[in-house]
Amino acid sequence: MSSPIESVLQEQRLFYPSLEFSAQAKIGSLEQYHQLYRQAEADPVKFWSDLATQELDWFDRWHTTLDWQPPLVKWFDGGKLNISYNCLDRHLLTWRRNKAALIWEGEPGDSRTYTYAQLHREVCLFANVLKQLGVQKGDVVGIYLPMIPEAAIAMLACARIGAPHSVVFGGFSAEALRDRLNDGKAKLVITADGGWRKDAIVPLKDQVDIALTHVPTVENVLVVQRTGQKIQMLPGRDHWWHDLKQGVNADCPAEPMASEDILFILYTSGSTGKPKGVVHTTAGYNLYTHITTQWIFDLKDTDVYWCTADVGWITGHSYIVYGPLSNGATTLMYEGAPRPSNPGCTWEIIEKHGVNIFYTAPTAIRSFIKQGEHLPKARDLSSLRLLGTVGEPINPEAWMWYYRIIGQERCPIVDTWWQTETGGIMISALPGAMATKPGSATLPFPGIIADVVDLEGNPVGVNEGGYLVIKHPFPSMMRTIYNDPDRFRSSYWEHIPPKEGQYFYFAGDGARKDEDGYFWVMGRVDDVINVAGHRLGTMEIESALVSHPAVAEAAVVGKPDEIKGEEICAFIILEGSQTANEELAQELKQHVVKEIGAIARPGEIKFTDALPKTRSGKIMRRLLRSLAAQQEITSDTSTLEDRSVLDKLREGA
Repeated sequence: MSSPIESVLQEQRLFYPSLEFSAQAKIGSLEQYHQLYRQAEADPVKFWSDLATQELDWFDRWHTTLDWQPPLVKWFDGGKLNISYNCLDRHLLTWRRNKAALIWEGEPGDSRTYTYAQLHREVCLFANVLKQLGVQKGDVVGIYLPMIPEAAIAMLACARIGAPHSVVFGGFSAEALRDRLNDGKAKLVITADGGWRKDAIVPLKDQVDIALTHVPTVENVLVVQRTGQKIQMLPGRDHWWHDLKQGVNADCPAEPMASEDILFILYTSGSTGKPKGVVHTTAGYNLYTHITTQWIFDLKDTDVYWCTADVGWITGHSYIVYGPLSNGATTLMYEGAPRPSNPGCTWEIIEKHGVNIFYTAPTAIRSFIKQGEHLPKARDLSSLRLLGTVGEPINPEAWMWYYRIIGQERCPIVDTWWQTETGGIMISALPGAMATKPGSATLPFPGIIADVVDLEGNPVGVNEGGYLVIKHPFPSMMRTIYNDPDRFRSSYWEHIPPKEGQYFYFAGDGARKDEDGYFWVMGRVDDVINVAGHRLGTMEIESALVSHPAVAEAAVVGKPDEIKGEEICAFIILEGSQTANEELAQELKQHVVKEIGAIARPGEIKFTDALPKTRSGKIMRRLLRSLAAQQEITSDTSTLEDRSVLDKLREGA
């Protein structure tokens, strides 16, 4: 049996929500959280059934709340509803009809705001255009759009007519788009002439044209005009959205959907080189994203909520579109990113729109740190009352900067652990109920039975590293991998075999639980480094490196070593004023020894200007492992944001 993952990070700081925050919070005390958690653990069927009754609108009630045939699951079987109806129509019967549903800010500075009534009208128009182009219930629709309102509108329109959407991130190549469209056998593609990102136009329609030379199932392309540059339009296949919307009416009743009908397919990269089409269905996903948005972000009707993710990722699906709109919230969407012409655009938008809740990635926070405190300090951020992080474990020093500089030491931080496969947040603080610890995701959401176990399924001891698993089905869990049920079973359910009838859902992360039961996610298990028999998590070593004042960002991987098995290789991005040299490299190695111990001392330090990342901000450590070992890269690189980073790293190797 493989030895457990060793935990080397020690973090003692504790931050309590203010009495004022807790007094107005939806879940306002640890006692209230424990009461909810115990209810869900004792009778999960009743817990989720009661929430489904209270929180969603149904056309037909279900007859079976949970049908669990491991690893296959059905939630609310027999029920019928529509997530587009729950996000839009039901709010039109209330005062929210004229409330802002979606605030959009374009990178060049243009903006639009849609009330719930206006968004409903746009979604119905879009849905009727799709029908006019032959899209029927069950047809897969590809969406390849920039971060413009039409991205959310298209998703809701597909859901409205029962056409599963497959959103492909607008930064992906034509080849990556082609593979995803072919796997889903998409009938139609929704795209734009282009989109703005970092002061440049991303030519989306050109990429679609290249991809579709090898996608026989696509019959029509619907094109949104965004940037206005000249593009090719193929007669009979390509259609302008603004032309077709003139010829349809704005009445499109929501299609009653069975609870287990497919809502969407979303592709996540796989180590084999073939992306996995994660399938999410309608009712369970609707309920879980709804209630996690409400409780974790402590939503108020007066809030302006901003999640900085792209709709091409699961965070954009769950916490820009479906979760907030199902709750009747005001959700903000931004097209661009910090860039040379406006490095402080994030703080400018918070000030302009009075953002109350801000949800972003640790990678973004580290880039904000590198840019300097002067940018956020130049703006009025007093509207903020809650901060969040998503995408990967956050190192404690970045957490502290976020708390001090952005939250001004008064905003709780919800550090959320979840995945594309889970559909919604699994482990997070409820901000009015829990004290937080920098770097810890804290406790599981009520109804989530999480644990840290060894490879035989036995719980490990306090502060011992192991495998993070979920031990009971939950409503938003993935149902399968599209067209590949065997891969679904082997990827998520066979790593840790069933034990005494207990099945373990495992999606690849290592973790530990401390003496308070708080979870500390230690990174992907396949990122664990085995040094002389000691299995060390990358996140803890990276946190030690980033705590040095010269370091802006760090990524750590294992490099083959004849004696130790693996040696630690660290890729370092320095703060702007720092200079890379051998003296600093030795200083950083000693700093890790001081922070963690000699076992975690990096054998090699590589200074770099950039790291290979997905556009959602995750460091692609498997590519760094190949570079460190001087191996050819053969795994999937379709999610890589900037391919030139690999070339620069090879040159510096």
